[in-house]
Amino acid sequence: MEIEKTNLEGCLVLKPKVFQDKRGYFFESFNQRTFNDVTGLNINFIQDNESFSTKGVLRGLHFQTGDKAQAKLVRVIKGEILDIVVDIRPGSKTYGKYFAIELTESNKKQLFVPRGFAHGYIVLSDTAIFAYKCDNYYDKGSEGGIIFNDPDLNIDWKLDEADFIVSEKDLVLPKLQDLNI
Repeated sequence: MEIEKTNLEGCLVLKPKVFQDKRGYFFESFNQRTFNDVTGLNINFIQDNESFSTKGVLRGLHFQTGDKAQAKLVRVIKGEILDIVVDIRPGSKTYGKYFAIELTESNKKQLFVPRGFAHGYIVLSDTAIFAYKCDNYYDKGSEGGIIFNDPDLNIDWKLDEADFIVSEKDLVLPKLQDLNI
């Protein structure tokens, strides 16, 4: 497994070693020991989640706060997405900055999202299956979010906003500057 640092401290891109031949491919999508060794982290993932979405579905930007915050390891099983993380750690030198990466079924890249980041994605392909591991359980009382079109973030979501499919809940999220964390 190869590790690539991003412009946001602690946020990492993981590239698994993929074995391909005429039968198809095989790769180890997660191994706790390897993850700890290559990242230098000791994260205990306790929950796996999966979602299916169609083109234009935008989920995010979400986070959990306090002792319910979550680190995530995200990847795409089928399709293509644009994955976005925003640093919301008060005092961080990259506070309010974001990192974007295309995660696809063919590149098999994974993104490690540390605690203290908002996370979201948009589906670029006709459909996508998105999977992620969390190091803490979901807690509704600790959830928060940032509106996807916050002008201060100026995120290029790669699709026309008129084609976005966004939940009612995500349409009323506050701007980053209005967060209370």
